[in-house]
Amino acid sequence: MNFDLKWSASEKKVARAAFDKALEVALGKTLAEFKKKASDAATFSDMWEIEDYLQQQRRKIDQLFDYRYSQLIVVFGTLIQEGYLDESQLSGLSDDKREEIRHFLAWHARA
Repeated sequence: MNFDLKWSASEKKVARAAFDKALEVALGKTLAEFKKKASDAATFSDMWEIEDYLQQQRRKIDQLFDYRYSQLIVVFGTLIQEGYLDESQLSGLSDDKREEIRHFLAWHARA
């Protein structure tokens, strides 16, 4: 995996837009699940389970959404893998970057 890729100004805009959209999707899914859990809560124990769920989700999102150019290939691959991003949203990135992402996805599909 090549972590020393150069990003043009237009690629940076595409990357930022895709990253922000994926974050919005992830947060939206978390919010929907939180609302369901909160409406289903019936006990004090349920309340604390919701808190635990939110803490876990916060950690997961904070770890996954790393907007450093040296990490974006892996981040985008993981976001696609987890259903937060579609590869078509990365249209505008160079062929070498998109190929690195596909390579990442293929490697993880075999693992």
